[in-house]
Parts: sequence; C-alpha cells; structure tokens
Amino acid sequence: MHRSRPANAPATAPRLRLARVLACAAVPVMLVAAGCSSDSGGDKKKESGASSSASAPSGGTSSAPAPAPAKFAKLPDPCKALSQKTIENLVPKAKSKSGTAGKSSDVSSQGTCSWNGLDDKGVKGSQYRWLDVSFKRYPSDAAIGSGDQRAAKEYARLVTTSKSADGAKNVKTTAVSGIGDEATAIGYDLNKTDEDFKYAVIVARTANAVVLLDYNGAGYQGADAPDAGDLMKDAQAAAKEAVASVASANGGQ
Repeated sequence: MHRSRPANAPATAPRLRLARVLACAAVPVMLVAAGCSSDSGGDKKKESGASSSASAPSGGTSSAPAPAPAKFAKLPDPCKALSQKTIENLVPKAKSKSGTAGKSSDVSSQGTCSWNGLDDKGVKGSQYRWLDVSFKRYPSDAAIGSGDQRAAKEYARLVTTSKSADGAKNVKTTAVSGIGDEATAIGYDLNKTDEDFKYAVIVARTANAVVLLDYNGAGYQGADAPDAGDLMKDAQAAAKEAVASVASANGGQ
C-alpha cells in the first residue's frame, strides 16, 4: 500500500537528491568539454609546430660546392707550339718544317702535330728522327670534377701507358721538375723495322692541360743509334717549351 508523505514532512530530501543527480549528470559534460578544449589546443599546437617545421629551412641538405674554374680556356696551335729552331735541332732534314697536324673535332680541347726526317750522312749512314707533341685540355665540370683533377687523371693514365709500350725494353721512369705542375720522363728501347730505336717520352701537366711529347730516333745504314741521354735532354727542353706555349695561348697566365 502506497504511503504518502505526511503533510508536515519536509520537502528538502527530494530536492537534495535531485541536485546530486543533476550534479553527477553534469560532470561528464564538463569533462568532455574540457577534453575537447584540450584536444583543440593540442591540435593547434601540432598545426603550429608543423607549420613552423615546414617553413623552417632544412640544414641537413646542402649542395656540394662548385669546382674551381679551369685556368686555361684554350690550347695553342700544336704545330706552332715549338719554335722553328727547336724543330731544326731535333729533326734535321724534316720533311715538313711546319709539321703535320693530327685531326681533331675540337681544337680547343685537343690537338697534335708531328715532324719526321732522315738526315743522310753518306758513308756514315743516316739518322732518323720523329717528334710528336700532343695537347689535351679539361674544363671544370660539377658532375666530374675540376679541370685540374680531370687533367691529373689523364696525366697518370698517360704515364702508365707510356711505361708499358708494347715491346719496350730497358724502361726508365724519372720525375722531372721545372716542367709544368708535374712531369715524368720515360725512356726505353724499341726494335722496329729491324732497327733499334731510342725513345724519350715526356708527360707533363700544367693546371687543366696535359702535354705529351714523344721524341725518338734510330741510326740507319750502319749508323749508331742516337745517345739516349742526349735524346732525353732534347725532349725535356722541347716539352718545357710546349708547356709554356699553353700559358702563352691564354694570355700568358
């Protein structure tokens, strides 16, 4: 049987219970609201941080420095790199004193010229001489290296090749000073056309240019072979002249 509240009973208890229920019901709402407020602030911080990170310059990636500019921009005319006096001394009776130029698709990057002649000495036999001078120039390239570095590699390659010439005997290699930035002299004997040839080869580098000078000779019809020491001395003098012509072609740098 339902018992009704006495008429004189206080009405405060139900009101207190209602207030507690409302208070408890309000807590989750406040927590959610607080949580939403906190998340929103976090997102703003994240967005702000991402924006700052995106706008900040990256210090981890830096482009490699460009190689130094090449010193020499052109090469001399190979057939004019040596004086007429030098040609007459090294190749007496040269077939062409002006020399024979080799073919080149780019004379500013490479070129060669050669002289040869047979000096007939009658009953004393004949002396044959061959002189060849070659030039190569290397520009600086960001993907490959500086002109000097590229020329140094070619210089090393030519020294190795010259020392291992097919059929060469009694090979002697010597570092030479006073000819460009670096130079190597290679001397050897080689038998061809049934004659004993003496070779004097000079490989030199001046900055981004490489010079290869090949001087050789033989005695014919009973003549003695040329003196290897004299041949090398003449080759070194001619190589020094050829190296100097590179600087002259570029305004004397």
